[in-house]
Amino acid sequence: MNASIYRLFALVLVLLAAVIGFTSYWSVIDAENLRDNPENRRLLLEEAQIERGTITTSDGELVAESQPQQRGEQQFFERTYPLGDLLGHPVGYYFLDRGRSGIELSLDDVLAGRKAEFVSIIEQLEGTAQAGSDVTLTIDADAQRTAYEALGGQIGAVVAIEPATGAVRVMASNPPYDPNTVNDSAGFQALNKAEDSPLLNRVTQSRYQPGSAMKVVTAAAALDSGEFTPDSTVNGDSGVPISGVPLENFGGESFGEITLTDALTNSVNTVWAQVAEDLGTDTMYEYMDRFGFNDTPPLDYPPHQMRPSGVYEGDNLLNAGATIDIGRVAIGQERLQVTPLQMAMVASAVGNGGKLMKPTFVQSVTDSEGRTTDELNPDEESTVISEETAATLADMMSNVVEEGTGTAAALSGIDVAGKTGTAEIDVDAGVNQAWFIGFAPVEDPQVAIAVTVERTSGTGGEVAGPIAQQVMQVLTDQ
Repeated sequence: MNASIYRLFALVLVLLAAVIGFTSYWSVIDAENLRDNPENRRLLLEEAQIERGTITTSDGELVAESQPQQRGEQQFFERTYPLGDLLGHPVGYYFLDRGRSGIELSLDDVLAGRKAEFVSIIEQLEGTAQAGSDVTLTIDADAQRTAYEALGGQIGAVVAIEPATGAVRVMASNPPYDPNTVNDSAGFQALNKAEDSPLLNRVTQSRYQPGSAMKVVTAAAALDSGEFTPDSTVNGDSGVPISGVPLENFGGESFGEITLTDALTNSVNTVWAQVAEDLGTDTMYEYMDRFGFNDTPPLDYPPHQMRPSGVYEGDNLLNAGATIDIGRVAIGQERLQVTPLQMAMVASAVGNGGKLMKPTFVQSVTDSEGRTTDELNPDEESTVISEETAATLADMMSNVVEEGTGTAAALSGIDVAGKTGTAEIDVDAGVNQAWFIGFAPVEDPQVAIAVTVERTSGTGGEVAGPIAQQVMQVLTDQ
C-alpha cells in the first residue's frame, strides 16, 4: 500500500514539475516568441483597445494611425494607412484578424505603449490608461516615391542607407502592396495568389545573384589584406581557367595585363576571379562576414522577414570549409545569393570609411505625453576595412561611374562611387539580373544605395544605374 502511495505521490510531483516547467518556459523563456506569434490573438484583442501610436516619415507624412471603432458596447481601434502602398513593405500591417508584420511587429512594444512590467503594474494601480508612442521613421517619403516611379513596371527593389548613421532612407519593393487591403479577407487572398508575390519584401527576403556588384567585396578583401594594391596587374584575358573551368569576360573581351583599378572600371571577370583564388576561401569569407554576409541583417525588423546572404546549397548556407568555387563567388556567380539590403550595407561600409553602421528605421519616438523617449543613435556593427582601404576603394569605384560601366548613375556636380552588376540568369534568352550599388557624394556620403531589377534584357549600367541616379539625386539635394 505504501509503495503504491509513493508511486502516486512521485507521479503527482513529476506532473506538477512538468506544469511548472512548461508554464515558466512559455511565460518567461519564450514569452517574446509567444507574444510575436501571429496566431496569438489574445494579445491582439487586448491591444485593440489601446490607441496605438502613429507612424510618420522623416519628412512629415503620416504613414499609420489608429481610428476608434465601436463593436457593441466595446470600443476598439483599427489601423489605417493613409499612404497606401507607398510604405507597405517596410511598415507592414497590424490587424486583429491578420496579425502583425514589418515595423508594426518589430516596434510593437513602442507603438502599443508596452513598458517594463513593474512600471505597468504601478500605472494600473494608479488607473493610468495605456497609450502608444508615436514613431518617426528614417524613411523619406519623397525619395520612396521617386524609387517607385523610377522602377516603373519593372519588378525589383531599391534600398538606400545613410552611411554615417545607418538610417534607412528608402525601402521600395516592386510590386508593392497596400496594407489597407490586408484587412479584407478577399483582398488578402488576392495578394497571396498574385503571380508577382507583392507581399514579398524583395529588399530583405529575395535572394539574387549579385553579378559584378560583388567585385566591391572582393576588391575590399584584396586591398585591405595587403595582398594587392590598385596598381597590381593581373592577366585579364578571357577564357582563364578558374577551378579548372575556363571563365569568360562579358562579351568575351580580353584585356591582357591590367591593373586592379582598370579591372574594376571595366568589370573584368577573370581578374577578380584570379584575385579571389590567390586570397583563398578563408580570407574571402572573413571579409564577407565583416560586411554582414552569412548572418541575418542587424536591422530593427522581424527576423523571419529577412534572409542572410551567402553561398547556398538549396536553403542551407555553406561555410568556408565546403567545396566552393571561390573565384566565381568573387564575381557574383557560383551559388552566391544576396539580398539588396546586404549589398546596400556593402556600399554603406565603404562610403563610411570602412565602418558598417547598424541599419535602422527609427528617427525618434515620442510618448503619449509628448516626451522624446528615443532618437536615432548611430551604432557601429563592425569595422570592415581600414579607412585608408575605404578611401582607395572609393576612388576606384568613382572611376566606374566616371568612365566605366556605371556612367548612367552620374550626378551633375556631385561625385558618385559605384559598381554595376549583370548576372546572366538565362544566357540563351538574354535574361539578366541587373544591379547598381554605390554612394554619393564620394567625399562626404549622404546616401548609399542598392538597386536591382529582375529578369531584364539590359545590363546593370543601363537598367539599374539610372534608377539609382534618380533616388540619389533626391537624397543629396536635401
